[in-house]
This record gives sequence, C-alpha cells and structure tokens, in this order.
Amino acid sequence: MSKPPFEQIVTEHGPMVLRVVRAVLGPHDAEDAWSETFLAALQAYPELPGDANVAAWLVTVAHRKAIDVTRATARRAVPVGELPERPSRSGRPEDWDPDLWRALKALPERQRHAVAYHYLAGLPYREIAAMTGGSTDAARRAAADGMRTLRRTYPAHPDGDADTSTDIGASTGGGTGAAPPAAAEAGRSTGTRGGQGAAAGNETGARGR
Repeated sequence: MSKPPFEQIVTEHGPMVLRVVRAVLGPHDAEDAWSETFLAALQAYPELPGDANVAAWLVTVAHRKAIDVTRATARRAVPVGELPERPSRSGRPEDWDPDLWRALKALPERQRHAVAYHYLAGLPYREIAAMTGGSTDAARRAAADGMRTLRRTYPAHPDGDADTSTDIGASTGGGTGAAPPAAAEAGRSTGTRGGQGAAAGNETGARGR
C-alpha cells in the first residue's frame, strides 16, 4: 500500500500532535516536543507499514519525546517563582488557555496522559494502555477520573454542564487547524532526509491498525 508524502502527514496530523503535547507538557515545552516528534517521525516514516495507524504512531512518538523533555527539564530545573505565560509563537495568544494548563498540570500524570491521548488524539484505551503501561480498564478509569476532576477545576465550566472534552480541544489550539511554523520545514525536508528512515525505524515502534 502506497503512503502519502510526509508533508501531507504533517498537515493532517500536526495540529492534533500539538494539542496533545500542549496538554501533556504545557505551553513552554510543547513546541520543542512537537518538533522532536516530527523529526523522529520523518526519519522513521520510510519504514512505517502502509496500513499503519499514523495517528497512533505519531502519538506514540510524541509520548516518548514528552518523557524526554520532562526528564531534561527536571535535570536543569532551578527553583524560581511562577513564570509568566510565554506569548504564542504562532501569533495567536488565544491558542492557549493558561487556566486549562493549570487544571491539567494538577492532575496525576497518568490521568493527564489518558485525557490527552483519548480525548484529544482519539486513541482507544487499549492503545493508551500499551503506551503508558497498565491495563485497558486502568486507562479508561484514569481518563474518566481526569475528566471528572477537570469538570470541577477548569473554571470555564464551573457547573460541569458543558462538554469539557470539546472545550479542552479548543483551548489547546484545536480550533485553529494550525501547527507550529516548523511544520512547513518538516514537510519540505522529506525529500532530503527521507532516506535516513532505516536508522531511526526502531526508535518509534510503529503500530498497525
């Protein structure tokens, strides 16, 4: 089965991956994780089976890159006061809701990941369990518990009577259809870097449908 050009993959899935890493890491580290995700994906794409679930594969890569970013941040962390919100590089400050990140950050990590991967990326719970460890039921409970907490703590819906999952998507940039500026560069780089896929193929652990 033939595969679309990598530029098309970036265009179709880049915004979703950005929403996921924003929800997992927050606004300060998300774009670095996004760039690292698509650089790794670009290298591995030639080895990806034609019938693979591309969205699930990209979220798996993003999950690993988010772990790397978290570890690197912990190593270089210096205690400081609360940082001001950094302006969006896209020029659209409405792309990110700082109140949402504060609510997401307060969740246990497993719940935050389950919410991001299920409600923003649309992954089934069995895929989330395979990625993060634990059982399918545990992933389902983590997502449900996380959403229950967000309905109480995310001030956009203090009464819990709105679709919080939809609002999370919009508040992490879901309504813009735009990925970071690096998206175009990643797509243009396909022709020059695609041949490096074999070297990185083992890193990303592509999964079929």
